[in-house]
Amino acid sequence: MDQPVRIPDLSDRPHQLTVERVMAASPGLLYAALTQGFDIWFAAPGSVLMKPEVNVPFFFETEVEGKRSPHYGRFLRLQPERLVELTWVTGAGGTEGAETVVSIEFVHQPRGIRLRLRHSGFPNEAARDRHLTAWPLVLEQLDRRTAP
Repeated sequence: MDQPVRIPDLSDRPHQLTVERVMAASPGLLYAALTQGFDIWFAAPGSVLMKPEVNVPFFFETEVEGKRSPHYGRFLRLQPERLVELTWVTGAGGTEGAETVVSIEFVHQPRGIRLRLRHSGFPNEAARDRHLTAWPLVLEQLDRRTAP
């Protein structure tokens, strides 16, 4: 029996951001990188526990300057080559333990695929602003690692 997807209540956490980037890779490759291949472009190798299924929890770590940061979440909606929506939980210096929501849309356009990332539910402006600085760098890395 399938359980209904439980969407986090973000009503007390209105801080959000949106970033966009035109990507070189196909929507299929980007979708795979965001649902199965985090260790190819973002996560520390060997740290990813992830199945591309709605309601299934995932875990991975990033590593920067020898410091590992755990990331937790679950997929809320998956539409191959169109949409990946997931919860995103990190500790201090990240979402500060708040369960946030990341929605990634693939928008077809003449020059390629525009990836539109919306991250909602930050506990405060400082957490949002840290991610506003980080997400463009993360998307640049995704683009570099998946480019044909």
